[in-house]
Amino acid sequence: QVQLVASGGGSVNHGGSLRLSCGISGYTYSSFSMAWFREARGKEREGVASIEGDGSTTYADSVKGRFTISRDIAKNTLYLEMNNLKPEDTAMYYCAAELAAGLRPRGPLMVFSLWGKSYGYWGQGTQVTVSS
Repeated sequence: QVQLVASGGGSVNHGGSLRLSCGISGYTYSSFSMAWFREARGKEREGVASIEGDGSTTYADSVKGRFTISRDIAKNTLYLEMNNLKPEDTAMYYCAAELAAGLRPRGPLMVFSLWGKSYGYWGQGTQVTVSS
């Protein structure tokens, strides 16, 4: 089974920084896409950033220039560096992995599509709160 465990959320002031981490097991993520999503209270889940197997990255317009997605393959860890945080960045942040044939998620299957990829493995979420 694929397992993702997210950490690193917290409360910061406007303009502050945080780094989210996502530990991954049971998955060869160097061959697939990984992403960060977020879900603010009362809003739909939205994609924030993704990183492909070849290391290429994509960002939502709202976070370009402020967020950086990266990974450490040796540590099986995905990161999201968030700088110049704004109150509108307040949300629960989830790491996600692209669906792979034959790999079952831990828990019920939930699929979100982002920039042409389907993500079906999810971390438990970590809260980011930015105060003005």
